[in-house]
Amino acid sequence: MNKSLLQLMVKIADTKSFTQAGKELNMTQPAVSKAVNGLETELGVTLLIRNRRHGVMLTPIGERIMRIFRAILSDYEKVDQEIALELGLEKGLVKIGAFPEASSYFVPKIISHINKKYPNIEFTILEGTVTEVKGWIDTQRIDIGFIIAHPPDKEFNTFPIHQEEMYAVLNKEHPLTTKNMIQATDLLDQPLIFCKSGFETPVIDWFEKFRENPKVRYEIHNYMTGINLVHEGLGIAIMPELTLAHLPENVLIRKLDPPVYRNIHMAVLSFEDSGISVKLFIETALQLFPQFFARFE
Repeated sequence: MNKSLLQLMVKIADTKSFTQAGKELNMTQPAVSKAVNGLETELGVTLLIRNRRHGVMLTPIGERIMRIFRAILSDYEKVDQEIALELGLEKGLVKIGAFPEASSYFVPKIISHINKKYPNIEFTILEGTVTEVKGWIDTQRIDIGFIIAHPPDKEFNTFPIHQEEMYAVLNKEHPLTTKNMIQATDLLDQPLIFCKSGFETPVIDWFEKFRENPKVRYEIHNYMTGINLVHEGLGIAIMPELTLAHLPENVLIRKLDPPVYRNIHMAVLSFEDSGISVKLFIETALQLFPQFFARFE
């Protein structure tokens, strides 16, 4: 096994396709198949299964071994970064995972700041739900992820970057817009739009403080879908401030009583074992958003 073979196996696992992996690594389909077959023969186990419906899938032993392959490739990257640092040629690759709001708000600012000083550091961005991001950190598909920690997640080393208030989002024709503050009891008989992409935990806790259960009409994963449902008068949503920058004219927000917050953290599997570029990413983020970090101290 060599670095190129490990990269190929990880690329197949990520793309779920021999063909796509070959294209991205400039390998022909026969060469990809030969490499995979040779590795499986050498190891004496089946790592990958071709599935017509779902593409290439990992076997249980394949999933376990792929974690090791990712860790080895991460160590290769750390060696390259250490050598580059010694030679004064700061370089590296940072694989970032984030839910859409964090990806659009935080990540561009951080990358832009780093690139001004270290143009040779490269970044990849993978967007998904908070649950998916946590899974990618755990399997080392990414180096660092943006998650919702409520309370802080003990599985990872986490760094708070932002605390944002959550609001009730209503159609302007809704009777509750006459109120300045919305309580859980105001929403008991209302059709609620519930976002399942990392928004839900603080909202559930808020209802539990009132010993009430929300009446959920729609469960969604995209905040824009929620805003559009409110726009059409189909329910009330509870959403964080980062999602509310550009609302339709007939959509209004109201504060919650008591206030509800969600905490956004950067997370890594182990800060101590992270590469130089990943640590630089974290340090840069905390410098760029110090006012948010201070709220957690």
